[in-house]
Amino acid sequence: MSSQILVLNAGSSSIKFAVFNTGQPLQRTVLGMISGIGSTAAFSARNNRGPLPGTLPPGALSHENALAWLFTWLEDGGHASQLLGAGHRVVHGGEHHDAPVVIDETSLYGLQALAPLAPLHQPHNLAAIRALRKLRPELPQVACFDTAFHRSQPAIAQSFALPRAITEQGMRRYGFHGLSYEHIAGALPEALGAGADGRVIVAHLGNGASLCAMHQRRSIATTMGFSTLDGLVMGTRCGSIDPGVLFYLMHERKMSSAAVEDLLYRQSGLLGVSGISNDMRALLDSSDPRAAEAVAQFVYRAALEAGALTAALEGLDALIFTGGIGEHAVAIRTQICAKLAWLGIEMDPAANAGNALRISTAASQVAVCVIPTDEEAVIARHTARLLHTG
Repeated sequence: MSSQILVLNAGSSSIKFAVFNTGQPLQRTVLGMISGIGSTAAFSARNNRGPLPGTLPPGALSHENALAWLFTWLEDGGHASQLLGAGHRVVHGGEHHDAPVVIDETSLYGLQALAPLAPLHQPHNLAAIRALRKLRPELPQVACFDTAFHRSQPAIAQSFALPRAITEQGMRRYGFHGLSYEHIAGALPEALGAGADGRVIVAHLGNGASLCAMHQRRSIATTMGFSTLDGLVMGTRCGSIDPGVLFYLMHERKMSSAAVEDLLYRQSGLLGVSGISNDMRALLDSSDPRAAEAVAQFVYRAALEAGALTAALEGLDALIFTGGIGEHAVAIRTQICAKLAWLGIEMDPAANAGNALRISTAASQVAVCVIPTDEEAVIARHTARLLHTG
């Protein structure tokens, strides 16, 4: 019997999980989530045959209690009888981690120091690691970083025009969504054939959104920078903003740094512009002109940044859509590609409406594809490799 890898992606109020058998190839056997942690929790899970039953204990659950219940559920149901280890999505690996690591006390301490750079994610990622170390101290754990994929970028793409002393303290463009981009990089040969190593822009569009320019399937540039705030308009994040706006808010409006942080991370983006929702589906269904304005800003910034990344690549051979919006929002793909028609993009409306792999015409000078992302599989693969090799 093959061993299993447990993959965890812990957020502020949820734990997404998956179980993989470590055979060749890796096989996902269970996928699920515990949501509503800290309030009224809910559980859902499925395997390849359909939904799986499970009843959470009554009352509010902490992350530790939720993990303890999850382990009991996995073992009692025979879903993880021989766990090799657990792999975690950790958003920020800093400048020193360009690959996944087996977690020990030293690495955990170093990752905690990066929490201010990703305050919406890092503390919760690390809380799950600590809880699991307490519950199952014998179980090896691996951290897989959203920043690691971008460490291949040239130095000029990672640096700010700041004094060298500040740059040397770690102030640089780190980039994020790297686990998603790594999966797409691995899927490009099947989608593009000989063009996989060409000049490619991948659009990871979801509640968090970014673009990545790839050449030879390596990151050349990306829209997110020092933090997850930079670049595109997102669900509740504003994307790129003139720093002068922040000085004005603090000096003239007397907003505290904590209030500005909350504004930029939780009150802006699609939600802030529309005043309705951070969910693209709700905005596309709405007749409110504010919803249309929010969608237009999202599309405009995506096309604008795609143009900049095309310059970084000195041309473009393929555009790949992924992420919740990228994979499912036909109208958003249509609008972005219409703004990029100057690159020679020619869409196939029927293929686009059907979420086909290739949604551009045969005559299009730029291939446009839709490739579902699979960050869990990337984490499972890295975890199995590190733990099997000791």
